[in-house]
Amino acid sequence: MQTRPPDSPTTLQPTPQRIAELDRLGDQIAELSAHLEAATARLLDLIREFDARGGWNTGFRSCAAWLSWRVGLEPGAARERVRVARALGTLPALAEALARALLRQGARHHPRGDSGDRSPTAGGGARGDGGARGAHRARLAPGGPAG
Repeated sequence: MQTRPPDSPTTLQPTPQRIAELDRLGDQIAELSAHLEAATARLLDLIREFDARGGWNTGFRSCAAWLSWRVGLEPGAARERVRVARALGTLPALAEALARALLRQGARHHPRGDSGDRSPTAGGGARGDGGARGAHRARLAPGGPAG
C-alpha cells in the first residue's frame, strides 16, 4: 500500500477555502489550548493545596514522591509540578490569568497581521518555544482583561 507524504507548504496552493479551513483549525487548536491551560491551573491549585495540607505525608518522602506514585509522573516532572504549584501560590495575578486561560499561546487572533501572509516569519508562526516543554514560558496576552 502506497502512502502519500503529508502536504508540504511548497505543494499547497492557498485558496480562500483552504485558508478558511486552516483558520478554523487554528481556532480549534487555540481553544483547546486555552482549555488545557485552565485545566493545568486547576491541577496546580489542587497540588498546592494537597501539599500545604500534608496529604502526601502517609509514608511518602514528599508531595512529589506521592504525585509520582499516584499519577505516574516521572520523579523530575513531579518535582517540577510541585515547584510550579508552590510558586503560583506567591504569584496570584499569574495564577488567576492561568486559571482564566488568558495566557498567550502565540499570537491568538490574526497572527499574521492584515497582510494575509501565512509564512512562519510573518508575526506568529513557528518560534521553537511551544509544546508542553514551553508551556511554562507562556505570557499574559497583551490587551487582555488582565493586561
